[in-house]
Amino acid sequence: MSTTEKPDGKATTVKTTFHRETRISTEIKADPAIIWALLTKASDYTRWNSTVTSIEGNIVLNEKLKLKSVLDAKRTFTLKVKEFEPEKRLVWGDGQGNRVYTLTKSENGMVKFSMIERIGGFMFPLYGKMIPPFDASFEQFAADLKKEAELIMNSK
Repeated sequence: MSTTEKPDGKATTVKTTFHRETRISTEIKADPAIIWALLTKASDYTRWNSTVTSIEGNIVLNEKLKLKSVLDAKRTFTLKVKEFEPEKRLVWGDGQGNRVYTLTKSENGMVKFSMIERIGGFMFPLYGKMIPPFDASFEQFAADLKKEAELIMNSK
């Protein structure tokens, strides 16, 4: 799948036998610092992000997080922060996949926010059907982030 997807806030998913990739991107009229602060302050996630029911830990390089999502309320995902490039790129994941957040500043004063999650591996055909689709959750996450970042930006 191309990395030049339209920043229209609509998620797309591509499935193969051994992996599934969901991606979304949207433009946010806010400072990258505001968006980054929202993405990296775990204690604030449940206030602005309706897709996360709880998150424990610090979102910094090599730290472990425990996250609960509306997609599977009974499951706690144990994730590791794998990349942390302030105001540009954040990656967390586990042995089954990674979620990549990217911020790209545009010339028009907007920031392109992209989120891609790729899950899979050799055993994916055995468990892949049990994983719910991410599209609606990704769209809600991106909409929540955009709304909160723009609200903060406009209050300055």
